[in-house]
Amino acid sequence: MSLILSLFLLQVGPNSAADTSLRLPEELVNRPERPGGTNNPASEWFETCLDQLQSDAARAHSQAQIRLLEVSGPERIITNHCLGLAATELGLWDDARAAFIEARDETPETEPRTRARFGLMAGNAALIGGDPATAIDLLAAARVEAQTAASATLEALAAMDSARALVLLDRPNEAITALATATRLEPEKAEGWLLTATLFRRLERLDDAQQAIEQAARLSPTEAQIGLEAGVIAVLSGRDDAARQSWESVISTQPDSLAAQTARGYLDQLGPAAEDTP
Repeated sequence: MSLILSLFLLQVGPNSAADTSLRLPEELVNRPERPGGTNNPASEWFETCLDQLQSDAARAHSQAQIRLLEVSGPERIITNHCLGLAATELGLWDDARAAFIEARDETPETEPRTRARFGLMAGNAALIGGDPATAIDLLAAARVEAQTAASATLEALAAMDSARALVLLDRPNEAITALATATRLEPEKAEGWLLTATLFRRLERLDDAQQAIEQAARLSPTEAQIGLEAGVIAVLSGRDDAARQSWESVISTQPDSLAAQTARGYLDQLGPAAEDTP
């Protein structure tokens, strides 16, 4: 194998094992469960805690810890929710996992959707915190809750995160199965196809990778990570011109982004096209 192909196998686009950017998925963080109406004291406290996360996550974390000693019942659920989010902001992944697990366990079984969301957040915290084995168990439980709630979106998220954990545990075939579930449940979401393409490419199943990345590009044609991955698959398949086109599109659409910087590095490694070579 040539040096440049070796570099592309190592220096990849999105990491199918841990494409988390050290944060919880936006689908979970940006749509928190909010109890009661606008005049509910617990809801007001939760809103205040969420606002404080942006300016002083450490203070929000401390106040949530103190509040846990003072409340019971449903208020403990929202307090643990905010505690977990604050721990996430601080990178305290064990604390975040524990808080989300407690929030899940204290949520009534008659609310499987909320339990699934907390389980997903706990699984993500375990995954980002470097414990994929625990993450798989938490995510499996979350998938069951999502199925009970008839939520294809939450079940697909759990399947994708399970795939990341399985890759970290060197169980790629199981990861492929998990991603197949995710794309079946949410066929119009590009992320599942991107992760599928990345995993197939790492397994050197380039034809399968190409099919998956084409699906991802169809669904999200301007997504930079898809353009990066498409280029990597192309160059490994011997289609240098297609790789250049993919990476140049990333640079043209998002010239100041980190993805564009990566694309320029890839182009430098690949070198000029044959007709441009002196």
